[in-house]
Amino acid sequence: MSEHRCFVYGDNINTDLIFAGKYTYTLRTPEEIAARALEDLDPTFAKTVQQGDVIIAGRNWGSGSSREQGVTSLKWSGVTIIIAESFSGLYFRNCINQGVHPIVCAGLSEKVRNGDTIRIEGGYIIHDGEKYPIPPLSPSVQAILDAGGLSPMLAKRFASEG
Repeated sequence: MSEHRCFVYGDNINTDLIFAGKYTYTLRTPEEIAARALEDLDPTFAKTVQQGDVIIAGRNWGSGSSREQGVTSLKWSGVTIIIAESFSGLYFRNCINQGVHPIVCAGLSEKVRNGDTIRIEGGYIIHDGEKYPIPPLSPSVQAILDAGGLSPMLAKRFASEG
C-alpha cells in the first residue's frame, strides 16, 4: 500500500504547459529541468512537489509535442505516477520509456482536489472510500516500468549478456 499527495489539473494539458518549449535546448541538468516543471500552469508546483506525489488530470494529458522533458521534468520532480482520464499516445509511451507509470482512470479527476491523498493498493486507487481499478499493463510494458524505464532495462539486459 502506498499513499500519495495529489496535484490536480484539468483537460487538454499539453506538453508546453508541462515543460515550456523555450527551455528545450537551454536547460540540461535534471535539477534545472525539474525546477521548470508546470511553471506556466502551476507556478507553485516545482517548489512544493515531493517524492511520491502524483498528478491527477482530466482528458488528453500530454498532447502536443513529443519532447521527453514533458515527462522527465515531472519524474525529476519526484512524480512517478500520473493518473489521467486519457493520455496522448506519445506522452503515454514517453512515460513508459522514462519509468513513470501512466494510469488511465475514468472519474477520479472529478472527485480529487488539489492536496488530497489517494492510496494505491491491490490494483486499485482508493480515494474517500471509493475504489478505482488500475488497468493492467502488458507484461513487456510492466517489465520496462519495473526496470525504471527503457534505458535502464536495456542497460541491465546488455550488461547481463556481456
